[in-house]
Amino acid sequence: MAKLLPGKPYPQGATWDGIGVNFAIYSEAATGVELCLFDGTEGDATERYRLKESTANVWHGYLQGVKPGQLYGYRLCGRYSPAEGQRFNCNKLLIDPYARALAGEVKWDQAVFGYRPGEDDTVIDDRDSANGVPKSVVTNPHFDWDNDRPPNTPFHNSVIYETHVKGVTALNPNVPENVRGTYAGLAFPTTIEYFKNLGITAIELMPVHAFIDDEYLVKKGLKNYWGYNTINFFSPEARYSSTGDRGDQVAEFRNMVKALHRAGIEVILDVVYNHTAEGNHLGPTLSFRGIDNRAYYRLTDDARYYMDYTGTGNTMNVRHPQVLKLIMDSLRYWVLEMHVDGFRFDLASALARELHEVDRLSAFFDIVNQDPVVSQVKLIAEPWDVGEGGYQVGKFPTLWAEWNGKYRDAVRRYWKGDGGQLAELGYRLTGSSDLYQRDGRHPTASVNFVTAHDGFTLLDLVSYDHKHNEANGEENHDGTDDNHSWNHGAEGPTDDPAINELRHRQIRNFLVTLLLSQGVPMICGGDEIGRTQKGNNNGYAQDNETSWYHWDFNGWRKDLLGFTQRLIALRRQHPNMRRRKFFQDRPIDPANVHGVEIEGGTVRDIDWLRPDGEPMTEEEWNAGWIRALGMRLSGEILDDVNELGDAIRDDTFLLLINAHYEALKFTLPQVSHKEICWEPVLDTRTSWPPECDSQEPGFQYELMPRSMAVWKQVLRGED
Repeated sequence: MAKLLPGKPYPQGATWDGIGVNFAIYSEAATGVELCLFDGTEGDATERYRLKESTANVWHGYLQGVKPGQLYGYRLCGRYSPAEGQRFNCNKLLIDPYARALAGEVKWDQAVFGYRPGEDDTVIDDRDSANGVPKSVVTNPHFDWDNDRPPNTPFHNSVIYETHVKGVTALNPNVPENVRGTYAGLAFPTTIEYFKNLGITAIELMPVHAFIDDEYLVKKGLKNYWGYNTINFFSPEARYSSTGDRGDQVAEFRNMVKALHRAGIEVILDVVYNHTAEGNHLGPTLSFRGIDNRAYYRLTDDARYYMDYTGTGNTMNVRHPQVLKLIMDSLRYWVLEMHVDGFRFDLASALARELHEVDRLSAFFDIVNQDPVVSQVKLIAEPWDVGEGGYQVGKFPTLWAEWNGKYRDAVRRYWKGDGGQLAELGYRLTGSSDLYQRDGRHPTASVNFVTAHDGFTLLDLVSYDHKHNEANGEENHDGTDDNHSWNHGAEGPTDDPAINELRHRQIRNFLVTLLLSQGVPMICGGDEIGRTQKGNNNGYAQDNETSWYHWDFNGWRKDLLGFTQRLIALRRQHPNMRRRKFFQDRPIDPANVHGVEIEGGTVRDIDWLRPDGEPMTEEEWNAGWIRALGMRLSGEILDDVNELGDAIRDDTFLLLINAHYEALKFTLPQVSHKEICWEPVLDTRTSWPPECDSQEPGFQYELMPRSMAVWKQVLRGED
């Protein structure tokens, strides 16, 4: 055995310096800490060391000769008194909260519970859990990034693609079989080429922090596919590694990021800091619970139980300095050492709870705001949790963007044909100024989406009235019933050509609405090729072909992909579609707008029009029966300048929207110059382009039922 040296309390975790490894772990209530070294994921420890040094509640020691790839874990001694909130049990091997990699899986048939299952959890279990707990891995901090540079795509130019490391390539025949479903598969040239051709600027990866498969799923023969069951905030999930779990997953993840950056694609991680996989008081003892339960978790007045704002059994105690430090150290690690470009925070309201209420000025947000690293990357909140008062859309601090759930619901209801949606839709199309303008944020605070991993896919949204989650083994009780979906005449797949044509048109309507709204669009991966989960709106346990992308698409699916590619390109080409500032919605004197000269005196940056081409009235905005409108976006007044200070100009566009069940004739409005006419850009009745020539103002264009069209102003002879 190597001699244990005192070591240092910082940094926490296992840090290799080329000679040996410094081990450091925080626990303010432990009475003793034992470091255990292992040769494999099973079997007894080969060496054990009692850490004797403790500085500011950090236990530490240094071992010469230990190298990357070494497996280790901890045993902590202290009081086992659930009534007092402490659950120390030195018989249980524990994962280092700062481990950079994990090897092995949880084995539920081993003694991974601090109490004996089936008995009272206040009675300690004395069986050894080492064979059932993943081992922490010493990793090599060095990596050749080869001058990697983050793309730093401005938020207003971003198009986010939410996807899953495994699901996107698991069935892709253009990816070698040995790397399908892995980080390497995501970085494979054909995968990156697909992303580039699609036109997206960032991929938002569903959780890649190490997570475990819940016991109840394993007993059903299922797995946790989504990954919202984190057990460590530093380790890349090893099941997505094609090269191994002895630290190899770290290098493979880094190579993936480097390859995506070379293609100009950012990597955003969906992170779960609100809870851990240890669950409620009857859950396993794998890491935090056995290290310092009172410090890491929010407990009720009866300290035996956990506060649960997350629906998972526990909530991280973000009020505690060590937990704040853990989260911030994790975030900085993923930015500085793994080069990711941003984060989407799952159930972010849970991180903002100081006592009970959600507090937008909580310590967590203050620290993020002051951090010179984390404050500079993309920060996206899922602005709700499952606790009382947890729905906080529009209430996060100025650095943050938010998943705009109100956008999703308004757009779904409108295209479903629900009445009284026009005023709400107007706000959502223009960046949701009612939610974000009052505190100085911009349209980019609104991450717009129609579908996401949680819920129906876009094809299923137009194909099912009800969820069909029987495969999850919960008798279809799981998943939301509040879908605002419509099957258009048949539940699920049908051979009826009229229903299918309408469904496909509605998909195009949703995509055009999403990608031409102000704000940041987020596409749910696979929607662009008609991915279906056969009506399952809660596929968290479907690690199979239900959730994986199918790449043998053709026919209308191939046309849909082409339509989406052209639509993203249209957005990219026109700053009028991705403004950095909110519309003023008032007449503007051109003499005061960067010297713009416009025939006719004044112009508005946005006009809302009736089908007859005249302005909408306030009464019409609030009339429940109206389901059609026109929106003219002036390209002459963007109220923005480029990096050289020159005014940005663009084409003027007209969006015509008809959610009515009958066709409507829209009168193309008058223009500011007699040499200007209207050129058709797209009509969702067909894939692309519309079968129509340029037209004079005053022309009546027939917009078919439940469809959308886009026109732009052009000079005669240039169309």
